[in-house]
Amino acid sequence: MKRTKIGGQAVIEGVMMRGKQMYALAVWTPEKKLTVEKTPLTGTLYQHPLFRLPIFRGIASFLSSMVLGVQIIMRSAQLAGLEDEEETVPPSKFEQFLEKKFGDKLADYLIYVSVAVSLVFSIALFFILPVFVGGLFKPILPGNWALGIVEGIVRIAIFLTYIYLISRMEEIQKVFRFHGAEHKTINCFEHEEELTVENVKKYTRLHKRCGTSFLIYVMLISMVVFFFVQTDSFLIRLISRVLLVPIIAGISYEVIMWAGNSESKIVQLISKPGFALQHLTTAEPGPREIEAAIAAMKGVLEDEPE
Repeated sequence: MKRTKIGGQAVIEGVMMRGKQMYALAVWTPEKKLTVEKTPLTGTLYQHPLFRLPIFRGIASFLSSMVLGVQIIMRSAQLAGLEDEEETVPPSKFEQFLEKKFGDKLADYLIYVSVAVSLVFSIALFFILPVFVGGLFKPILPGNWALGIVEGIVRIAIFLTYIYLISRMEEIQKVFRFHGAEHKTINCFEHEEELTVENVKKYTRLHKRCGTSFLIYVMLISMVVFFFVQTDSFLIRLISRVLLVPIIAGISYEVIMWAGNSESKIVQLISKPGFALQHLTTAEPGPREIEAAIAAMKGVLEDEPE
């Protein structure tokens, strides 16, 4: 079985595949044509020696992936024709002010604002809220060590509930089918079979390097890390949860990279929670979704055949 560093992401009406130097975005247009765009990766974090070290490279990857994720979702919406529908509504005075103030840079600023808002929302929902909820159980717990475990259970419960609720949305189900196609295509490539719709269909829609697995690792590893941060101070506990998020993301990145390159029994065991969650975040794709994933993969392989 061949290993690859190529990763991907499901987008609106398509799939993105990412190599070392560039990424390819394949999206179905309103005319029912599959269009492929190639874009070089221009991130600066990876160029700094610090962010090539273990843990730190995971932090860089996490941040750059969030920025890139917003960029390609916005671009896929354009290619899929969603923005054409919005153009029928005249811009508000606030939108006109923003366009006049920032000009061509407005789209870039909106991306960074979106990433910042997403980070704040995620930290508040999955790290700060569990501290408040866990604190309610403090009087009946045997010690501060148990508080970290309760917080972890609450965090995982919130996360699973969130994933389950969004998975019921029809539009999200479409994205999940493209997500399944992305995984099947990478699995087919790693087994060195020709990238055809029939060949891709045979493979599982689960993959060890999936971002879904990364998120569940974040939840589980945070339980271990926070177990060692024992304090009676609610404020210190709250601040420590926020400050340790980058370190937890870095550790989770190292775990998922290690898991993606190993077939040991230990890896098979720790991969099970991620696989279980992927049953929610992926769906069996049809030929349309698989064609998009293959086109994106071939787009990367044309420029990075190694």
